[in-house]
Amino acid sequence: MLADKDRIFTNLYGFHDASLAGARKRGQWDRTKSFIDQGHDFIINEVKASGLRGRGGAGFPTGLKWSFMPKADPRPSYLVINADESEPGSCKDREIMRHDPHLMIEGALLASFAMRAHTCYIYIRGEYIRERERLQAAVDEAYAANLIGKGNVHGWDFDLYLHHGAGAYICGEETALLESLEGKKGQPRLKPPFPANVGLWGAPTTVNNVESIAVVPEILRRGGTWFAGLGKPNNTGTKLFQISGHVNQPCVVEEEMGIPFRELVDKHCGGVRGGWDNLMCIIPGGSSMPLINEQQCQDLTLDFDALSKLKSGMGTAAIIVMDKSTDIIKAFARIAYFYKHESCGQCTPCREGTGWMWRVLERMAKGEAEKREIDLLFDVTKQIEGHTICALGEAAAWPVQGLLRNYRHVIEARIDEYQAKAVREAAE
Repeated sequence: MLADKDRIFTNLYGFHDASLAGARKRGQWDRTKSFIDQGHDFIINEVKASGLRGRGGAGFPTGLKWSFMPKADPRPSYLVINADESEPGSCKDREIMRHDPHLMIEGALLASFAMRAHTCYIYIRGEYIRERERLQAAVDEAYAANLIGKGNVHGWDFDLYLHHGAGAYICGEETALLESLEGKKGQPRLKPPFPANVGLWGAPTTVNNVESIAVVPEILRRGGTWFAGLGKPNNTGTKLFQISGHVNQPCVVEEEMGIPFRELVDKHCGGVRGGWDNLMCIIPGGSSMPLINEQQCQDLTLDFDALSKLKSGMGTAAIIVMDKSTDIIKAFARIAYFYKHESCGQCTPCREGTGWMWRVLERMAKGEAEKREIDLLFDVTKQIEGHTICALGEAAAWPVQGLLRNYRHVIEARIDEYQAKAVREAAE
């Protein structure tokens, strides 16, 4: 378990003052100028040494991503922070924005300097009203204290702007986010070119998650080797986990990467509702990740590599727990409906396939299907996965694949039950 001395988010629950004065008491905005004085490469190398992987879903190495930005380009460079936390089950970024906003602002300054950017935009989810207010108040404080802005005390001109989205899931995809920032319809761009070369207004741009940016100041203050010493190799550092569903105490908690799932749930969530033997499955990283069944959960550790071996993923670390009272087919039909609703409609496999999957799953939930359709449904998921210009195709297909791999017998039993009932009613 993570020791208190190694916690980065010391005001995660809002027990302390979220203002600039409170942030400074907790050690924020300390030695910030000294890091800038050591140069762009120093910051990037420290972040590389930390082993930090993006906390928004894909888990791409953050320092490496920053190094893709051009070092000499006549065009301006931009940092865009993705605060469009729309993945079902995810609620970690909002806690940072509400309770520790200055950690994020300081991180935005340092990250922007590392990438030679003078401007940063924060794209906030449409439903986050109080978060926007808290964050804007913190930005205003930072400007007033001359911590950011033109001619600030750190010697790097830096402007920070908040952009409040309209609440579309697809704007969490980084190029759709950029389109929305530019005032266009929020639809993903064809890639390449990638944002590091052609991003916001055609200029070099890096898009990072809120948590990825917020941990940077502490990595620099304590050293990349400190962060790398936490967690597991290739899965270093601390992570905000969000546990919801059928646990006794749903929560958001900061823990070490690689913590055993059972330890996380027992220590922080009061265990699974009805006891450990009542566990049916979990979705480990928000609704877009394939499920992990009860047998796999016995020795499960929560890190990128362990979850990848089980054909799932860390995602946003939004763990959705389901006990044996769950109608598993109906639950995943509801997830399929969400992705059908949120598809932008650009790509035929996603536009047509998401609706088709939802309709089939709705029939399967009632038993109004044939067993041959199970293989047909899996085949359709494979036609969607990898055949769209953004990852919503995968986000829609993977949960269905996980259901079919692990609970095919439940679907078959439901179909048998329905057909037997139909025979009985016909006989009567």
